[in-house]
Amino acid sequence: MKKRRYAVHPFVAALSGIMRAVRTERHMPFHLTASVFVIAAGFLFSISKMEWLVLLITITLVIGAELINTAIEYAVDLATEEIHPLAKAAKDIAAGAVLVTAVFAVIIGIIIFYSPVMNWIQTLF
Repeated sequence: MKKRRYAVHPFVAALSGIMRAVRTERHMPFHLTASVFVIAAGFLFSISKMEWLVLLITITLVIGAELINTAIEYAVDLATEEIHPLAKAAKDIAAGAVLVTAVFAVIIGIIIFYSPVMNWIQTLF
């Protein structure tokens, strides 16, 4: 494989990797859809600047964890076709990282949106 000498290539490669994950990983579209809804809710409820920062970092961590998980799964699959306990452990641990970030993202979302949503519901009744 030839090395390309122009600066745009790393960005093209990175975007290609992201698009592959979106197309091939069943959870990535869910993460992206949830992110769009959460960002829309942030605008709808006029969350604070600090809440935006926490929300965007949280979204980034979940999507980043999913991308790293995908990369680990591909690398393990490339390294061995056997069902090996260490290969399984690597994949399971990477999936666990995604689960941890996703669970805490939900908790953070509840913390940020609980009061605004409850206030909105009270105005309806």
